Amino acid sequence: MRQPNLFGWHSWALIIKEKLGISDRETVEQIRENPYLQYFIGMSDYSNEAPFEASMMVYFRERVTMDFVKKINQKMVKDFQEETEETETEEKKKKKRK
Repeated sequence: MRQPNLFGWHSWALIIKEKLGISDRETVEQIRENPYLQYFIGMSDYSNEAPFEASMMVYFRERVTMDFVKKINQKMVKDFQEETEETETEEKKKKKRK
């Protein structure tokens, strides 16, 4: 089951925009067309409709502060570390079984 999106889909939409280097309108269009991007922003089901108006991107950008960016970075690092630890633990268990 998909976990709730900690930072809200608008934050992930901004990440998509910056990583792809595209306009607000193009960002919304890419998200509308791509089920992987819809999943990335936290949508549980695919929709062929735009998840929000491109004009909302301005509002999203105003909400992003340096403290917010730090929280995102900390969460991403923590998640990565937890996944790495789980993988290492599983690999150790497999080696012991052999």
